[in-house]
Amino acid sequence: MPRASGSITEVLADLARALRGLRTRWYVFGAQALVLRGYPRATADLDVTVLLGAMPTSRLVTALGKRGFSPSFRDTAFVATTRVLPVVHRATGFPVDIVLGGPGLEERFALTAERVRVGRLQVPVATATHLVVMKVLAGRPKDIEDAAALLAMQASQINAAELDELTKALAAALGEDDVLAHLREARRRASRLRGHRKADRGV
Repeated sequence: MPRASGSITEVLADLARALRGLRTRWYVFGAQALVLRGYPRATADLDVTVLLGAMPTSRLVTALGKRGFSPSFRDTAFVATTRVLPVVHRATGFPVDIVLGGPGLEERFALTAERVRVGRLQVPVATATHLVVMKVLAGRPKDIEDAAALLAMQASQINAAELDELTKALAAALGEDDVLAHLREARRRASRLRGHRKADRGV
């Protein structure tokens, strides 16, 4: 695994301590998850999903405050509407977006998150398969690029059957085929990336 920066290691350590006290499931996703999986990606924040269940958000805010995080929003309606709790790690100034997850897909991602070593920590990170699902669902050009890189670099860790199952289910739930088109494009680019890597190695 790549060495995480001192800042992100400190942020993750304090976050893990706060969430351990709440006994709640959580996982890292987004750009930092790709970095932790060996894909170099410039990013200035951390995205995590936390499953609170019936626990009030105020308990999470209190626990985070005790571990050095301050809310970076003024209107509580923002959190209720978006299900995102933005905070800042006071010691490093590092921003963290905490998605308040629920039953269904996010619960599945949390249950299967893989432990990745970061310094002395072991941090739950979304699986490579689930990261691809999230990327093709988002569908922005950079997301498709990231999905292709994951498919090319971590092919042995991608569960193709589960990937197809989830993207088809999402397409059906959303009533549109964009997510399937995004996956096809990511796979096309991944195939090209693998070809370039073989050519570079003289295979």
